[in-house]
Amino acid sequence: MTDPAPRVGVGAFITDDAGRLLLVKRRRPPEADHWGLPGGKVDFGETIAQTCAREILEELGVEIEVGPLLCVVDQIDLADPSHWVAPVFRARIVAGEPVNQEPQALSAVGWFSVSDLPQPLTLSTRRALEADSLG
Repeated sequence: MTDPAPRVGVGAFITDDAGRLLLVKRRRPPEADHWGLPGGKVDFGETIAQTCAREILEELGVEIEVGPLLCVVDQIDLADPSHWVAPVFRARIVAGEPVNQEPQALSAVGWFSVSDLPQPLTLSTRRALEADSLG
C-alpha cells in the first residue's frame, strides 16, 4: 500500500472587536466533535487566500478580509493514515453575521473569549493560539 499524498486545508483565525475568536464544532473527521477554526480544503488552481475566503463564505455566509499568515500546521496521523498541511490566516469579517451554512459538516458555531475556549480544540486551533499574541 502506498501512503496517501498530503492534502492542503486552510483555516481562518477570525476575531471580533472584543477579541473573541470564532470557532466551529466539526461533525466529520479529522477531529470530529472538536472545536476548531473555520476553513476547508484547497481546490486545484486556487490560492490558499482565495480558499480561505471561499470556505468561510460557504460555511458561515460571511465575507472576510484575509490578513497575514499566522502559522502553518502539519497534522500527521500515521494510524489513519492522513496528512494535512494547514496554513492559518488572520481574518476579520467585513460583511454578514456568521451562521452555520453546512449543518451536515458543522454542529455549532460560536464566538469565544480566548480565556474561556470550549474543549476539545483541534490541533490547528491549538497551534494558532500558540502563534497568536493573544493566546
